[in-house]
Parts: sequence; C-alpha cells; structure tokens
Amino acid sequence: MDTDPTSKSFPSDVKVDSKSIGGTTVDLSNVPPEEEGRLRRIFDLNLLPPLAFMYLCNALDKGNVGNAKTDGWDKDINLTGNQYYLLVMIFYVPFCLFGTPISLLVKKFSAARVLPMMMIGFGSMSLFTGIAKNFSEVFAIRFFLGIFESAMLPGVVFYLSTFYKRNELASRVGLFYAASSISGAFSGLIAYGVFHIKNPKHHAWQYLFWIEGAGTVSFAIFALLWLPKSPSTWKRLSSRQKAIANARILADSSVVSDERLDIRDAFRPFLDPMYWIWALISLSFGVPLASVNNFLPQIVASLGYSTVRTNLLTVAPNIVGTVALLLLTFSSDYFRERSIHICIPLATALIGFIILGSIDVLAHRHTAYFACFLLTSGAFAPSVLVSAWYSNNTPNESRRAVVAAVMVAIANSSGLISTNVFRAKDEPKYIPALATSAAFGGLCLVLVASTGIYMRMENRRRNRAQGVEITAADVDTELLAEGPRSPSFRYMY
Repeated sequence: MDTDPTSKSFPSDVKVDSKSIGGTTVDLSNVPPEEEGRLRRIFDLNLLPPLAFMYLCNALDKGNVGNAKTDGWDKDINLTGNQYYLLVMIFYVPFCLFGTPISLLVKKFSAARVLPMMMIGFGSMSLFTGIAKNFSEVFAIRFFLGIFESAMLPGVVFYLSTFYKRNELASRVGLFYAASSISGAFSGLIAYGVFHIKNPKHHAWQYLFWIEGAGTVSFAIFALLWLPKSPSTWKRLSSRQKAIANARILADSSVVSDERLDIRDAFRPFLDPMYWIWALISLSFGVPLASVNNFLPQIVASLGYSTVRTNLLTVAPNIVGTVALLLLTFSSDYFRERSIHICIPLATALIGFIILGSIDVLAHRHTAYFACFLLTSGAFAPSVLVSAWYSNNTPNESRRAVVAAVMVAIANSSGLISTNVFRAKDEPKYIPALATSAAFGGLCLVLVASTGIYMRMENRRRNRAQGVEITAADVDTELLAEGPRSPSFRYMY
C-alpha cells in the first residue's frame, strides 16, 4: 500500500486557475515559512481588529434592548404583554430573509464595501431607537435593523476565507466572533455606567442607544476606507506578497481566487445531503445561542438583583464565554479537527440549561449564577466552529459565499424559536424556554457527533478503496472542485 501522500494519484480532469498576480508567479513550496508568516501577520493586524470591532458594534446594536429593558425602557414606551418579546422576535424575520441576497452582493462587490454600508444602516437604527416613543415605531426600526445586520457574519466568514487557509480560518473567525460574545460584557459595562446618568430631559436608556449607535456609524466610515477588497487588489502588498497570498488560497482554500459569481453553480452544494445535515445543525445550535445572546440579562435578573447589579453581573459570564470560544477555536485549528471541538461546548451549555431549569434559582443563587457561566462557555463556540466546518469542506468561492449565507440565515431563524418560548407569563424562571433550549442543544450534540463519526468512516473507506493513507490536510483544493462527489475528496471533520 502506498502511504506517501505526495505519490497519490487523483483525477486529472479538474481545471485549475493558475494565473499570476501582477506578472509574479510563485511556487508555495519554495516560499520560506517566515515569509508566509509575515504575510499572515499583515492580514491579522490589518483585518482582524477592525472586523472584530465591527462585529462588536453589530452585537451591541442588536442586543442593547435587553439592557435597556432592565432600566425600564419597556415601561417608558408603554409596552404591554408580550410586545417586548415581539420586538426581539421581529428582528429575526428580515435577518433570515435578507442574509442570502445581501451575501451575494458581498461576493459581487466585496465585503470591504458592502458591510461598512450595512453598518451605517444598523448604527442609524440604534440612534432612532433612542427617540422612538411607542411599540409601532420600535417595531419598524427593529425590522430594518434585521435587514442591515443580516449579512454581517456570513459576509465576514466568506471575506476571511479569501485571505486565510483552512487550518487558519476557525481561529481567525473565532477572534472576530469573540467581539460578539464579549459584547455582552461591554454592553453590561456601558449600561452600568450610562444608567448612572441623571438627566430630567432624557431617560438613561436613551443615552445607551445614542452612544452605541453613534460609535457604530463613526467606525463604519473608517472601515469603508480601511478594508481591502481582496489580497490581489490590496495596495499595501507587494507583487510577490499578492502572488503568495493567491498561491496560499489556491493551494488550500479555493479552486479559483477572485472568482466571478455564478448564481446557479453557487447553489449546487445543496444537492449534497451533507449540507442539509449542516443546516439542521445550524438550526439546532442557534436556539441556545439566541437564548443566551438575547436573554442573559433577564436570566441574571431572575436571581433577584437590582438593575445596576444585574448588568454588572452579566460581564463575567460573557468574558469567560469569550475565553472558552478562543481556546476552542485555536485548538480546533491546531488539531485540524471540528466535530469533537463542537461537541464539547454543546455539552457544556446543555448542562447549564438543565441546572437552571431544575433548581430554585433564588434559593441557590450561586449555583444558578455558575450555570450562567456554563451557558456562555458552551453557546458561543459552536457558531464559529460550524461555520469553519462547512466552509473548510466547500473549496469553491461562490458556493462558499452562498453556503455561509444560507447556513447563517438558518441559524438565525432559531431566534424566532427562542424569542417565542421566552414569554412574559413565564417570568422570571422561564422554565419552558430553558427546556426548549436544552432540547435543541441536545439534538445538535447528537447530529454533530454522528456527522463527525460518519466523516471519519467515509475518509477511511476512500483510503482503502484507493490504496492510500491521506487526510484532508494532504489534498490540494485543485483536486476537490466537486467537493464530496470527487473520489479524491477527504472531509475535514
């Protein structure tokens, strides 16, 4: 049996884009590791900080109603019954519907241009929320907020996949997504400070919306001027660096770089049943994620603390959740493994929901607060790792852009489930909501574990059939053009 990956034979009918950049062509095998490392650091330092701050603003503007509610925002604008929960829910309708079409615009016109424009939109919605006076006005604002925020996550995941190789993607998306998970801490700290403002002309929660909205719009203008459209058009890079960047992507992440959008071909992955499994996984992990993102302040408030202290107590769980997210994503990239790293946080969050749903939280405050740490430690990471998982197994750029958009839309649709099970009549314990979140988390755990086992078995079967011993790391993307349909394909599991 031939066990040398370099001597393996694969189908030779796959066309590969071998164009040079600026007249410069490089063989990646001859590029010194330190030179490739310098290029990677340029990407890290110039892309990740602004993208992370953009997503921080995204999360703050989406979730600040939870903090505002602890200051009496719902009462000041005369919300009654389930109207607050309807306002949280309506966000997810356009969020799901518009994610895919706007992500196609991201592919066509570049995330570096489309996403900052969307950012100006959702920052403006936060500003308008500060002056809205009733349910109908906020309802309209939340609807448009969902449109403007819909393509942020899939757009950035796709954007980063055009700069980074497969074994670099999860950690970078993790750093970016950490801004969302830490946003709960920032939101709590900002609310803690803002709610000390005493002004008879305005409510303290109005300042919360205005401060966060103004910061978002201001940074969007900077991002519009700063972010490069692609490595091949980035003026900061030399011709050789552009060629190395192109070679990196062609060798490990994309069949063709800077590919033109083909809408019909872009939807082809959904002919493969594996993508429907990933869709179910996205739907199921989205419920506990939305529950934690939207209702952690209310869960902490159920422990009986004051408004100011409630917002302060949301900080530590969000920080711990962010650290867990980064540890898991960096470990996942290091070991080039996804499924086990997704199962670990899913099980952690499941335990947290079970604890909160089965104890008297007022009688066991410390245990209940500890469960909040389990929720954040387990809810954040699956979103990043699953996004990296299906992106790693989709080497075509157009297909990857559409897959990311559709999967994120499905995950976000889970917010409709989460917001409909958190009901006013179940306050403050929210037992049905906790049970529902736990059930979906358990379903996701089973699906991910089963899929990971199947991928391992399928890779071994293909190795036996071809008389080789290779992994996904050994196979160049030029040999993976047809994805799992290609006999040379190996899943990154």
